Amino acid sequence: MNLEIFWYCIIIVSMICYMVLDGFDLGVGGLHLLVKKDEERRVFLNAIGPVWDGNEVWLVIIVGGLFAGFPDVYATLISGFYVFVMGFLAALIFRAVAIEFRSKRDSRAWRSLWDTVFSVASIAIAFGVGVILGNLIQGIPLDEHRNFVGTVGMFFTPYSVLLGVTTVSLVLMHGAIFLVMKTEGSLQKQLRKWASITIVVFIFFYILATFATFLYMPHMIERMHAVPYLFVVPLLAFLAIFNVPRLMSKQKEGWAFIFSCLSIALLLTIFAVGTFPVLVRSTINPATHSMTAFNSSSSPLTLKILAIIVAIGVPMVLAYGAYIYHTFRGKVKLDHSSY
Repeated sequence: MNLEIFWYCIIIVSMICYMVLDGFDLGVGGLHLLVKKDEERRVFLNAIGPVWDGNEVWLVIIVGGLFAGFPDVYATLISGFYVFVMGFLAALIFRAVAIEFRSKRDSRAWRSLWDTVFSVASIAIAFGVGVILGNLIQGIPLDEHRNFVGTVGMFFTPYSVLLGVTTVSLVLMHGAIFLVMKTEGSLQKQLRKWASITIVVFIFFYILATFATFLYMPHMIERMHAVPYLFVVPLLAFLAIFNVPRLMSKQKEGWAFIFSCLSIALLLTIFAVGTFPVLVRSTINPATHSMTAFNSSSSPLTLKILAIIVAIGVPMVLAYGAYIYHTFRGKVKLDHSSY
């Protein structure tokens, strides 16, 4: 494997880790306002309290990997998606502030304000991720110098908005299943109903997005036609997704959560297979104006140095995450130190 492909894989794996881990955080945020009791909202916050900030470390790896490994792609995406990037950062900041500030004052209005900020920011982040992925699939206008020559309004196409809504439904399902694992009693019973609803909604949008991709984004299956065994990836994604409601019906929420994680990983693998080696597709002239892992990477020396850093840093991130998840496993119990 050459270094360009290695770094392409690092970016994709980091995207998978981010969506799997921060995905349930975002889902918990999206569901946050549906419960009315303060104690139940505190349970939601403390379910993700020990891990939410660590989950976002994968964003640093994604952005850092693009900045150092594919600087031209980084420059084009940051400038082209500037409004999205600023909105994304604002949502991340306000979401973090909401989690930390929410319980600092014993005021209903104060807590309601930050509850709303937390929920809206979580949904906005998930929707934004879906819209960006939709635009990376369908492409954006890049000229012969690979500069973005479009407008912000061009990002909101029917396909990209569909992927945005699908992503929101996915994280809501993911978060609901996670909360079922972390709660007990009447709240868990209520969350099981919510999980069933979110599963149905996600499957509906998943089927719709799948048909839209096959019909209107034929380049996404070109590689699968060239290498037929790659069709096993969407097949496995289909089986994983439809195994989630089966496991939830048997009250095996732990396994359902694992298959929800697997579903996210396989869906992003489909994205990687369909777009490789393109990182940013040009709608003006895809053959010559698109940015790929090979025509927009850093020098071989830079990629080698980065590979050494990743070989040291990523295992440390994984070890830290494993330790935190192991330490804070089990049901949520509120005490004086809780959010």
